[in-house]
Amino acid sequence: MIKNIKYVLVLTIFLSACSNTKYLQPGQKLYTGGKVKIVDNDSLKKSDRKALESDLTPLLRPKPNSSLLGLRVKLYIYNKTRTNKTKGFKHWLNTKFGEPPVLASQVNLEKNSEILQNRLQNKSYFQATVSGDTIGKKKTARAEYTVNTGPAYKIRSVTFPKGNEDLDTAIAGTAGETLLKPGEKYDLDVIKNERLRIDAKLKEKGFFYFAPEDIIMRIDSTLANHQVDIFVAVKPKVNDRDRRIYTINKLYVYPNYSLRDTALHLDEAVSYRWYNVVDRRKTIRPFAFKNTVLMQPGEVYNRTAHNNSLNRFVNLGPYKFVKNRFEPAAGDSSKLDVFYFLTPYPKKSIQVDVLGRTNSANFTGTQININWKHRNAFKGAELLTFRLFGSSDVQFSGQGGGFNVYQVGGEMKLTWPRFIAPVNIRSDNAYIPHTNLTLGYTLINRTNLYTLNSFNGSFGYDWKQSVHKSHELNILNVNLVSPANVTQLYRDSIKGSNNPALQHVIDKQFTFGPSYSYTFTNTTEEYRTNTLFYNARVSSSAVITGLVTGADTPATVRTVLGTPFNQYVKIENDLRFYHKTGQNSSIATRLMVGAGIPFGNSTVMPYSQQFFIGGSNSLRGFRARSIGPGTYYAGRPDDGGFLPDQAGDIRIEGNVEWRPKLFSIVRGAVFVDAGNIWMMRNNGLQGATFSKNFYKEFAVDAGVGLRFDVTVLVLRTDLGFPIRKPWLPEGQRWVVDKIDFGSSAWRHENLVFNLAIGYPF
Repeated sequence: MIKNIKYVLVLTIFLSACSNTKYLQPGQKLYTGGKVKIVDNDSLKKSDRKALESDLTPLLRPKPNSSLLGLRVKLYIYNKTRTNKTKGFKHWLNTKFGEPPVLASQVNLEKNSEILQNRLQNKSYFQATVSGDTIGKKKTARAEYTVNTGPAYKIRSVTFPKGNEDLDTAIAGTAGETLLKPGEKYDLDVIKNERLRIDAKLKEKGFFYFAPEDIIMRIDSTLANHQVDIFVAVKPKVNDRDRRIYTINKLYVYPNYSLRDTALHLDEAVSYRWYNVVDRRKTIRPFAFKNTVLMQPGEVYNRTAHNNSLNRFVNLGPYKFVKNRFEPAAGDSSKLDVFYFLTPYPKKSIQVDVLGRTNSANFTGTQININWKHRNAFKGAELLTFRLFGSSDVQFSGQGGGFNVYQVGGEMKLTWPRFIAPVNIRSDNAYIPHTNLTLGYTLINRTNLYTLNSFNGSFGYDWKQSVHKSHELNILNVNLVSPANVTQLYRDSIKGSNNPALQHVIDKQFTFGPSYSYTFTNTTEEYRTNTLFYNARVSSSAVITGLVTGADTPATVRTVLGTPFNQYVKIENDLRFYHKTGQNSSIATRLMVGAGIPFGNSTVMPYSQQFFIGGSNSLRGFRARSIGPGTYYAGRPDDGGFLPDQAGDIRIEGNVEWRPKLFSIVRGAVFVDAGNIWMMRNNGLQGATFSKNFYKEFAVDAGVGLRFDVTVLVLRTDLGFPIRKPWLPEGQRWVVDKIDFGSSAWRHENLVFNLAIGYPF
């Protein structure tokens, strides 16, 4: 009890220390904010009333001093660090973190009332009245605004132009998609958006110089029953050029544009198909722009083609800045010449990255990457990249003293900004397709255990169908993993543990085949309450080769170049759903379901293609890759000896996380994770095979965390603990009733701390 009283006293002292009103001058009152109260309108629903009050309140000025949990910390800092000096630490604290008091005398009730009334009239309440008053206490005061909205005016009819001019006809042709609907409330914001919508439609039909300001909306509010008629019309004094439909004349591309040389040099233009290239230094071959110049001579100007061309120039790769200009063609005022001015990046660059990481298996790691790029390797906007890397993951505690992991390797990647294929594939959206060729090698050394050589290569395509949908198709993925050295200690572990997973790690793996991935996401659209991310991936190895050669383990193991190859089909699904629960909080969920089916030459998936579960981006209350398969138990980190990374052919995992904003750049998290992995076929491990009772074998954890979001990166900390251990006897797997936070032994065995970069999903 005495201990608790001490905490109460400390809290009381802190709260009293944060009192700010004692610093006010005589007669001054601290402004604590304004409130909007709507009265005398029975026609408004309760939800509409609250929505309207929420819409009006942010318009009030000034804003009161910011607060955290009811404490005006910034104001307190300002009061405690006030100084007449113009430099020094105290002055820096005062100006950088302090916030001067907002006084009630700074509130202009009349001006705020006018702003609220104007907003209400724009929202259909033409007869609204607003009055403001100050409600004061001894040292504080707040403002209260009483609103009488009056009746809401609704749209009775909308009339579009009926003239015979091209412009009138084009505007009338957009009427079917109008935002102005009879029966809905008058709303000035909707009217502004309607003008923008009409302008966007006209830009698709060649009205290059037309602008939203050329449209006038006449409102007749003299009708009975609080209704309005809206008449859409073109302003009488609209410029003649705004009324014209324009077509494309000539197109010019300047691949080496510089502000020091702004001359057009049209006499030096090289014609290529439907466009012209002015490249005095011959920096790039003209064909490189055939997928970026989407407009063609003789076509009616179209804003979509215009914007898509610009976006493609930006994403082509070699160019840092892209500037576009349209000019009326000489001698014909209804045609446009188009100019693209491209400022290139330096062709070659080198970049060095140093990374640090830690995970729940007690590994602390560093990695260095050296990247060399050539942005125009063969004068066709190809991107050639060479990457050298080295990494170390050192284990300072756990698992019997640590078996460290060292990796070194390199990768070459060549990317063409177009489809390289036997047939011509043309796309005309805003996104450039890419063809990718990758070759790589990695040497993996797990200290005192084994060393592996890993060779990989791929050839394929990636492209975006739309802003939300993207695809990746690899015609061929090749991966060869072979052991370079296996220690006697590891061989003894294989014999002594009777765990086939240990042998599987060092088995030679040879996979080759296609893969396809589809992604849908709208998570960048922050205005949405609900957003979604979905990725599906299908891959396979040696399906046709196995059929042709008659591969059938164990009867007939077939080889390619003297090496047995793996056969499988693998399907993966990753679904994430995000729901905003408030302005500064959200709920994130994820469901991952995947399965690999080995056949023919294989009875088990190759180790590099198997699933793992547990760790900082998975089940955070368990050590990385320590769960499963099924109810199999490999041991505890402090049991001594080497513990393998547990792998499986099937994975089911689900996560739920609540993410409230706490203050400033700090967000909190409360999470629950569940899932497991299983083997497709019996591999000798008890409880490892997938069965109809799989749902009874889920591992479950829960925990809390902090996210420090500094825009360029997110530093994440999570503290998780298991609440269901599938390897325990059935009926004893839930460990909630065994939790003893006061026990150091319990904390050592169960609390898992994760430090990572980025959100887990």
